[in-house]
Amino acid sequence: MTWLVTGGAGYIGAHVVAALRADGRSVVVLDDLSTGLKERVPDGVPLVVGSVLDRAVLDAAIAEHGVRGVVHLAGKKRVDESVAEPLRYFHENVEGLRVLLTAIADHGVGALVFSSSAAVYGMPDVDRVTERTPCVPLSPYGLTKLVGEQMIAAAAAAHGFAHVSIRYFNVAGAATPELGDRGAANLIPMVFERIAAGLPPRVFGDDYPTPDGTCIRDYIHVSDLAEAHVAAVRRLAADPATALVVNAGRGVGVSVREIIATVGAVVGDPELRGVVEARRPGDPARSVAAADLIRAELGWSARLDVRDMVESAWASWTR
Repeated sequence: MTWLVTGGAGYIGAHVVAALRADGRSVVVLDDLSTGLKERVPDGVPLVVGSVLDRAVLDAAIAEHGVRGVVHLAGKKRVDESVAEPLRYFHENVEGLRVLLTAIADHGVGALVFSSSAAVYGMPDVDRVTERTPCVPLSPYGLTKLVGEQMIAAAAAAHGFAHVSIRYFNVAGAATPELGDRGAANLIPMVFERIAAGLPPRVFGDDYPTPDGTCIRDYIHVSDLAEAHVAAVRRLAADPATALVVNAGRGVGVSVREIIATVGAVVGDPELRGVVEARRPGDPARSVAAADLIRAELGWSARLDVRDMVESAWASWTR
């Protein structure tokens, strides 16, 4: 059974591809290389350069490689950018998924793993976010992920494919240095970028209702997240009636200031401090996962901690 991984040349996608191959799965990558890197795709894995918005490219890839399952990671993912450019996000994330779902239905593809996000929840007033926590997205990005989940459920009911949507919390770290996150759109690489420029890390708001005033997030190592996708693929291959939405996180909240302190310890600068700037639009104060459902349904739980994430990310950044 061959799996098409959209966005498989990206930071998370490349880790998912590596984990699927290690699990003995046949994989083909579809990526437009707008943010992905060709060198992240392993030798022996076919790379189709194109967009999920291009139906002809999808048709050719599915038919040529005998695709029977899809892991969909392609899309835009910056919360602040989505606030400034909502129509672009609706086009890339919602229309792109619609085109992909149409191809899945027409080709009889039987399984889909969807890259969703904790951004679907918005700003829940709970210590741990469960899959039953009401979804009230604060950003167009979060809205595109919630609409995506709803589209998948409706399409699956009509066309009979199995599916798992994984709501990622904050992803960090690297399995190997060459697969690291170089985009500086996530907190840890953003801190590294400022250190390299001789500047203090930026802290977007210190007046949130949290113990130190900065945002609290649940950070998950990208290697653990890749294994969550493998667990989803195994479930879909074994049970064609699967229809799940699950959180992927550690269930541990870490503040921005705590992340900066951990980075300081790793890079040998225990006095590292951030400079406070205005809040970014669309950022909730706290978002920490309850990961009980994914453990029960897929047998998965995170293994690596924040120190592992920072150390592996730093090794990638300085390679």
